[in-house]
Amino acid sequence: MEYRLLGRSGLRVSTMTIGTMTFGGVGWAEKIGELGVPEAARIIDMSLDAGVNMIDTADVYSDGLSEKIVGDALGGKRKSGVLISTKARFRMGEGPNDVGSSRQHLIAACEASLKRLKTDVIDLYQLHEWDGETPLEETLEALDTLIRDGKVRYIGCSNFAGWHIMKALGVSANDKRQRFVSQQIHYSLESRDAEYELLPIAQDQGLGVLVWSPLAGGLLTGKHRRDQSTPEGSRQFAGWKEPPIRDEGRLWNIVEALLSIAKEREVSAAQVALAWLIGRNAVTSVIIGGRTEAHFKDNLAAAELKLTAEERSSLDEVSLQPLIYPYWHHRDEAADRLSEADLELLRPHITSVA
Repeated sequence: MEYRLLGRSGLRVSTMTIGTMTFGGVGWAEKIGELGVPEAARIIDMSLDAGVNMIDTADVYSDGLSEKIVGDALGGKRKSGVLISTKARFRMGEGPNDVGSSRQHLIAACEASLKRLKTDVIDLYQLHEWDGETPLEETLEALDTLIRDGKVRYIGCSNFAGWHIMKALGVSANDKRQRFVSQQIHYSLESRDAEYELLPIAQDQGLGVLVWSPLAGGLLTGKHRRDQSTPEGSRQFAGWKEPPIRDEGRLWNIVEALLSIAKEREVSAAQVALAWLIGRNAVTSVIIGGRTEAHFKDNLAAAELKLTAEERSSLDEVSLQPLIYPYWHHRDEAADRLSEADLELLRPHITSVA
């Protein structure tokens, strides 16, 4: 297992993180998985044995049950070297202040997460989504307070737009608050939208990148094929609609490319898709999940899979998304003065760039 620095922090995290959305199965999460404490404990132990050192959860997963299962699975004690990351922002009660990124909600949510996780400190506390109603000055001051109080060690964001991140980093700098060390984003061979803004920002501003749903909700596992019915037991079979598929033909072309490489290498398509992500320049860690221990075991094997340049090139080509404005203009008119952050997106579209 490889370990990478999380943004500009000194914290090293494994290239794979344990995802826990399938822990619990309460409410909307019932469609995803219903793993309990015994299964979660075995998955965590198996993953730690493979070198994984971070567990990612969120208060909204199964209405807090996912966090509680993580705490119970760890036995209320931190196993050596285990990092816990969780998230807050979504509604966790019926009251008017039981949602959002206000000081009121974030501090209450953090204290509730600490109790469920049976820990004194959260290693990475992330804003789960943008809150356009709460001033960033208030949000970041609350997160800064949690760090100074010893309840949180690092902070990050998730599902922010590029301008949201830059505004937050500007507020942190101006007010001398702790800054985000990472962003948790949706990114996969099927959905490369993050390359337009989020990955260049990560490189330019020194943010770690944690990837959620790296297998596109299971669509890149190879179980779903062109002109075949949806397999029973999958998220798509249960009506799960993330990610939205804008070009189904492109999706199946990607799946077929994955299956071709997987057959040649005698591995699963899921491992190939994960290995492609781990090999991306800006990615720090991919969050793996599953409905069974077998899913986790298969995913973990991708940590040791190194794709060849030819394999990576074939996957890049079949999944490459078109340039939208202003990026096609940057390619055509600014190619002589591009930074490495610019090239995070533009390199494949500029044949003269090495």
